[in-house]
Amino acid sequence: MASHQNLTLLSFTIIFSCMNMIMLNVMAANVPVEGTGNSTWCVARSDASNQALQTALDYACGTGADCTPIQPNGLCYLPNTIQAHASYAFNSYFQRKGMAPGSCDFSGTATIAKTDP
Repeated sequence: MASHQNLTLLSFTIIFSCMNMIMLNVMAANVPVEGTGNSTWCVARSDASNQALQTALDYACGTGADCTPIQPNGLCYLPNTIQAHASYAFNSYFQRKGMAPGSCDFSGTATIAKTDP
């Protein structure tokens, strides 16, 4: 049986890989990405309620984010938490909108991260 520490590391690795996958997919689609040397990510705020995150996640997926990888059996479905799925969708939306001002708010449930999540 895996220890809790190993499961946490696995979860972090999957999220890290999925966030990087967004950047690669956006770049492959020729979507403009500003400041490749000074990258930013849009992630869910840790203090946001699950209800607020779900509402924002539904909005992001319905208005431009690529949410296919966070669907069941998708590459980024695990960890299956609202926090992880919202961060993935928020960052996908943010990157697809060219990191435009205001594209990482989601009614106050998201924030900009300057370090790679």
